[in-house]
Amino acid sequence: MGGGHGAVEAVGLNAARWRGRRTLVTGVTGFKGGWLALWLRELGAEVVGYSLPPPTTPSLFERARVGEGVRWIPGDVRDLAHVRRAVAEARAEVVFHLAAQPLVRASYEAPVETFDTNVMGTVNVLEALREDGSARAVVVVTSDKCYENREWPWPYREQDALGGHDPYSSSKACAEIAARAYFRSYFKARGVGVATVRAGNVIGGGDWARDRIVPDIVTAIEQERSALVRNPASLRPWQHVLEPLYGYLTLAEKLADGALGLSDAWNFGPNPEAVRPVSDLASALCAHWGDGARWHAAETAQPHEARTLALDSSKVRAELGWRPRLTLDEALEWTAHWYKDCQQGADMRARSLEQIRRYQEIAT
Repeated sequence: MGGGHGAVEAVGLNAARWRGRRTLVTGVTGFKGGWLALWLRELGAEVVGYSLPPPTTPSLFERARVGEGVRWIPGDVRDLAHVRRAVAEARAEVVFHLAAQPLVRASYEAPVETFDTNVMGTVNVLEALREDGSARAVVVVTSDKCYENREWPWPYREQDALGGHDPYSSSKACAEIAARAYFRSYFKARGVGVATVRAGNVIGGGDWARDRIVPDIVTAIEQERSALVRNPASLRPWQHVLEPLYGYLTLAEKLADGALGLSDAWNFGPNPEAVRPVSDLASALCAHWGDGARWHAAETAQPHEARTLALDSSKVRAELGWRPRLTLDEALEWTAHWYKDCQQGADMRARSLEQIRRYQEIAT
């Protein structure tokens, strides 16, 4: 590993640790789940995916052919009996739980579904893993929005109070509490590591979810119209999707190797300079795209979303040696290139793996 020292030496994925390692990814058809499955396959892991069909058309799962080399079991995390069967079939040593209803605005429209998926879905996965007994490491992906947001100017640390104004944010806080209870009540005594991870606002190629800034802009560009931006003044911690995923993989590797003390909550947020207004991101993405890409601010009132949100990642820097490697400008450049290549009919599995390899080189 190049030139590092101290904590930084702790970072760096060991491909030998992943080769042939049985791994389960819930939410594999989603944006982050798809990128994670591609990366795990690149590392040589045996990957089983469990999720509903892709939530959008198009999708990363389809465009990057994520299902190649991944055993995908279609299913809903709200169905405990089916989750049990999938977990028993996977016999996974490492589990990444990403399946979720991931959108704030959708949670206002469907609060029961949001709580059912994000809270009971998490409980169902943990319960199936408790009964199965194969897992050595479990990483539960929640959200930077799980904190009780007081709109204060400094970043949130892992020990700050959980909360959430809207159904989505509060459901993620509940998932945090459930994961902690399962670790303390069942998994700790068996030496099984369970960690929860909170990332910032991730961007990257292959996201087509509605009401997300990058997909909204890309769709508008493709339709040759100005993109509508809902909350241009809101500050968000922007980061490329590969940044937190590298952290999740690093953490899972150490948990699986017996570092039970890492069973805790972890923030994987960007550098402070990447906490920028939505308007900055929109303008920079349009500039990277060129070809007349443009945006305009919404004029009507929008459902409540936090205006200020940032994560303090000093704990993960100190204890895991993880740190962000891409500037926001680089993250936007990688994102714009991905979508442009996709528009032009490129092999997006190959392009996605190229970005993963390039990121690994930068990170190590």
